[in-house]
This record gives sequence, C-alpha cells and structure tokens, in this order.
Amino acid sequence: MTTSAKRYIFVMGGVLSGLGKGIAVSSIARMLQSKGYRVSAMKIDPYVNVDAGTMNPTEHGEVFVTKDGLESDQDIGNYERFLHTELTRDSYMTTGQVYLSVIRKERNLEYRGKSVSPVPYIPEEVIRRIRHASKVTRAEIMIIEIGGTVGEYENLLFLEAARMMHLAEPQSVQFVLVSYLPIPAKLGEMKTKPTQHAVRALNSAGIHPDFLLCRAERSLDMPRRERISVFCNMKAADIISAPDVDVIYQVPLNYEAERLGEKILHKFGLKARRRDLADWRKFLQQSHRSKKLVSIGIVGKYFSTGEFTLSDSYVSVIESIKHAAWKLHRRPQITWLDAEEFEKDKRALSKLAKYDGVIVPGGFGSRGAEGKISAIKYVRKHRIPYFGLCYGFQLATVEIARDVLKFRRAQTTEIDPRTPYPVIDMLPEQRAKMAQRDFGGTMRLGEYRCRLRPGTLTRRAYGTTQVFERHRHRYEVNNRYRAVFERAGFIVAGVNPERNLIEIMELQNHPFFIGVQFHPEFKSYPLYPHPLFLAFVRAAAAKRG
Repeated sequence: MTTSAKRYIFVMGGVLSGLGKGIAVSSIARMLQSKGYRVSAMKIDPYVNVDAGTMNPTEHGEVFVTKDGLESDQDIGNYERFLHTELTRDSYMTTGQVYLSVIRKERNLEYRGKSVSPVPYIPEEVIRRIRHASKVTRAEIMIIEIGGTVGEYENLLFLEAARMMHLAEPQSVQFVLVSYLPIPAKLGEMKTKPTQHAVRALNSAGIHPDFLLCRAERSLDMPRRERISVFCNMKAADIISAPDVDVIYQVPLNYEAERLGEKILHKFGLKARRRDLADWRKFLQQSHRSKKLVSIGIVGKYFSTGEFTLSDSYVSVIESIKHAAWKLHRRPQITWLDAEEFEKDKRALSKLAKYDGVIVPGGFGSRGAEGKISAIKYVRKHRIPYFGLCYGFQLATVEIARDVLKFRRAQTTEIDPRTPYPVIDMLPEQRAKMAQRDFGGTMRLGEYRCRLRPGTLTRRAYGTTQVFERHRHRYEVNNRYRAVFERAGFIVAGVNPERNLIEIMELQNHPFFIGVQFHPEFKSYPLYPHPLFLAFVRAAAAKRG
C-alpha cells in the first residue's frame, strides 16, 4: 500500500454514550493489525476543553497521559493497550484544539484575508490533523473515533469532515456506527427502533454506515438483523452482533467470528496478508483458566457519581491489575474502597485485612486524603502488600513522616502550604505557573528517565538499570528529607538523574511496600504486564497462598 492509498475508518456512536466505541475502535484496530497492516487510531472529543487535563474524572473518566505529555481521553489508553504501541498528541483532538488552531492561523493572516467561517475551515483543519496523524504513525489504516453520539450539535463539524473525506476519496473511507438495542425488562424483546433513528440521524449528516455494530445484552438474532437491514438500507452481512462480554479483550475475537476484518478489507479492495490472532487467543484462554483468586482493594475518591459507581476513573489501574493477575494465573477480584469512609469511621479500616494487596492511585486535593493516609498506615503495620501510585506515593511519604519519624504535622503543601514539615512540596518551576493561574497542560507531564538502585526490589522487578515512565504531577518528595527517610528504612530506589528527583521509594522489612511518583499503569499491556504490577500482584498472591 502506498502513502497515497491510506485508508480511513470513522467510528461513531448512536442512541447513547458509553457504548464502548473506544473498545470497538481498539478491537477493529487489533483485528486489522493481526491481518498484517500497520494500523493506528485517534480520538476526536467534541469538548471545548483543549485537552482532558482539566476535566473531572467522575464526569469524563481517567485522564490518560501520552509519552510526549498530552493529557488525553482514556480511549487513547485502550488504543495503546490493544495495539501494543505508544501514541502521541497527534492521535487526539478536541473542539478546543481545532478552533484554537484556526483562530491562530486567522490572527497570523494564514487565510490571506478571507472570511473564516466554520464551514469549510473547521472541517478542513480536522482533515489536516487526521492526515498528519496517519503520516506520523505511518498507518496504512487509520481508525478515527468521533466522541459522543450522532445528532448532537457538537459533533456536526466532525461528521462534516468525515463526509468531505469520503466525498473526495469514496474508496478510501468507511463508516462504522456503534448503536444500542435495548431489551426492556417488562417486554423481554430486543428493540431496533432506537438504532433505526440513529442511522437516520447519521444519514441527515450525509453519511451512511458501511457497518453497524449492534451493542446489546445478548447476541443479535436473525429477525432483528433482517429488520435493521430493511429499515436502515444495509446488507444483513454488514450488521454485526456485539453482545456484552465479561472481558473486553474478547471483543476482537467476537468481531473475527463475524468476519468483520475481512469485510472491511474487501470494501477497501484489500486482502489479508496474514491471519494471526494466536497470541491474543492464548492470552484470552489464560484469563479464562485463571481460577485461583487474588483480591485487591483500591482506595480512592473518584468512584461516586450520584448513586452510581464510576470505575472509568481508574481504568488503566484496573486493567494493569488484570494483566498481571492473568499472567500469574490468578483471577483478580477488585474492590473499590472510598477513602472518605475511613475518615468518618476508623473502625472501617479493619476491612483492609481481608485484601491480599492494596493500591492508592493518583489523585489531587484534600478530600479523602486523611482516609488514604489511615489506610496506608494500616496496611504498612499489618504487612499487607501496598502499591502507591503518584499521590498514593506522596501520601505514603506523609504517613511515614508522621508515624515513624514523629513529624506529627507533616503534610504535602498541596493540602497545607504552612506545614512545618513539607515532606511533599511543589516543584520550583510550578510555583510561577500557579501564580499566573497557568493550569492547563503545565504539570510535569510525559515520559522521564528513572535510574534504578542496585539491590532493590524495584530493580529486580524491572530487570534493568534504568526505565522511562510517564508522569502527571506538580508536587514531589522534598529532597531536604531524603536522608532522614533513608535512615528510617524508606529506600530511594529510583531517581531521575537529570534533576535528582525521587521517583521510587520502597520500605525495608516489608513484603511489598513501594511508592512511585509516576503512573506505571499507562505502560501495561495485555500480553506484556508492567513489571511493577507483576511484582505487586505476585506479592499479593503470596500473601494469599
């Protein structure tokens, strides 16, 4: 395939949000990759936010950080995990980014005095970014997810860009609509009408789907498939059943069973160069065979949204635990633990005793912080394997400063700027940014080098002398307290050599007590679990026996 013959697949959603478009994109990408093509993916978010960094996790889900430091939507993480690749900021765009770019060009007279209207200039900028991303990633097939659902005002200009690309190169562009078929409990019948309306809404934007992925609790039956075929003007073979699954990594195999990959390639005039999902099948078989339990508690605060629980806030942490557990032939049992509960009732801490391992993930602010510190103290004293990620590492430092070093008022200056023991303090370059209220995209972001200390558990887990990990923080362990921490048995196991920043600390004489300033969950893959998650789950499994 030549550069001029690149192919593009747009994936859109209908009926409601949260259908799993990101998993659909990731699964199609994995499937086409297995057929011998260079495949990449990108996400379009219809938010005026320039990036995902300023979005509340309970509203938008996890903020995923790319290696070059972009704060992006969690779907970028899914793309990376399924494709086993590292994407960059080129693979993500928002309404805010696009408009900002067009406005800057207008201010720089790059439009040569023309009246810059939303159409065609906004869609043209979207198309430019899509083509640039496909060039940067060297993708032969680029899959583009348009966030939200068809028919929403904020999607129109992105759909217009997709329509314009198809008009220019009809043989090189395909459309996939992910829709939902409800089964009302009182009726007991799968209903197709919402999907029919979704297709018509897409038609009104000048787009007709090449494929329809029918999300539902159960598999699509033939009567429903035929009805959709008639009312949506589609071949029955292009209507794909996408039932709920227990493990998201099953989805590529489900699509493969319906020959979706072959059908996509056929419409592009292409043939499979190979057929190889063997490693993926082996991985799935391993996950299904894992019967022996390992229980992990996650102590956080980004769970509740009204009366519902939102696990998307920590999706990369959850998937990293699964990758490691399945590799070790264990069945992960993951439980959400609200940090604020431990603040209200100290007796609730006793429930931590039943877990094989405990994680405190990343986060910000004072809400729930004391509950997390209490949980960390409990697992440290009861020798329960502990893994602190970013804020979970910083709060472990505070806990040890208070209880072991007897710095009773030790704190992070994020919570108490006047603490007499600022064991966690703001990075110097961040002070000026905060003073200027320069918040968006200004944290210490992206991949940085970490040199590992010989003889440590961390070094043994990685099996190498240095690593590169992804960061997202403004605060850091205060080097003024480094010596006193080490005298208390808290080993500095990893340091950024360029700035002498502490990246990893581990506790002596404990089965597993490691805190990291970075986010290892962003570099765990189904077939290749992250070394530190493997070490943590191995320690948790050993505790269980």
